[in-house]
Amino acid sequence: MKVNCVILNYNDAQTVEELVAQIRDYACIDRIVLVDNASADGSFQRLRALAGDRVDVIRAEKNGGYGAGNNLGIRYAVEQNGATHVLVANPDVSFDEGCIRGLARVFRRHPEVGVAAASMEDRQYGSSLNGWRLYGFTGLLLSMGPVSRRVFCCFLSCHRPRSDGKKAIYVDVVHGSMLMVDGAAFLECGGYDEGIFLYQEEMVLASRMKALGRRTVLLLGESYRHGHSVSVSKAYSQELERQRIREESTLYYMKNYLHIRPFQEWAARLWFWGIRMEVRVFRTIFGGIKGHGSSK
Repeated sequence: MKVNCVILNYNDAQTVEELVAQIRDYACIDRIVLVDNASADGSFQRLRALAGDRVDVIRAEKNGGYGAGNNLGIRYAVEQNGATHVLVANPDVSFDEGCIRGLARVFRRHPEVGVAAASMEDRQYGSSLNGWRLYGFTGLLLSMGPVSRRVFCCFLSCHRPRSDGKKAIYVDVVHGSMLMVDGAAFLECGGYDEGIFLYQEEMVLASRMKALGRRTVLLLGESYRHGHSVSVSKAYSQELERQRIREESTLYYMKNYLHIRPFQEWAARLWFWGIRMEVRVFRTIFGGIKGHGSSK
């Protein structure tokens, strides 16, 4: 088993450098592949200083989004480095070797697994089970609203009673902030959909892996820490701008994977308008929305 770690950067070289410094000597990671997503701040030149000793630095020709950048890195890891499995890690995560060894163990023992992730400890919001079902149209809408996602959370996520006393459980979807994939299965299923720039990548990957007959595992006995969208927030500082991108990605997913009808698209756009109103109200009252957004 040969594990590579892919880290995608966009205008945030310092955070990437900090993660590389932490994991560079991990024996369980064969090589680290840094992908600069056509940064505009000189990040690529700065990251090139890390190249060498178990670290590769490559650059995308353009910023095609989260999926395109990670696809580039994973293809490089598999085709150039001979990686069998690839850890996809956001720059703003932190993890120890035990976590990676635990993920690798899942793949060795369960060859049907295509994706595995550890439990996420979020810097702001604490511990989360962070495994959920592949939503249908209604579930996806409910999962997006700051209020609706809290009201219906028990129906949207994997139930905690399922996990009591277990070291790992099968789920449909895991957060994309840090996960490990079977490299061959990832390439065979098509990887991330490059028609999506940001958000909903987890749903796409889960759908494609499921269609391939591969399963997803959430490892409960290991965890990683997440800075909660540090890199995304630096790149897209306006909350409503992030919401607009999220809506575009969700509609793309609905049209291409749920195959919604025109009246459902109309209903979704109306729902999104309501969410934007919620965002404005929450921002006015609290100065922002806690717990609303992607894991990235």
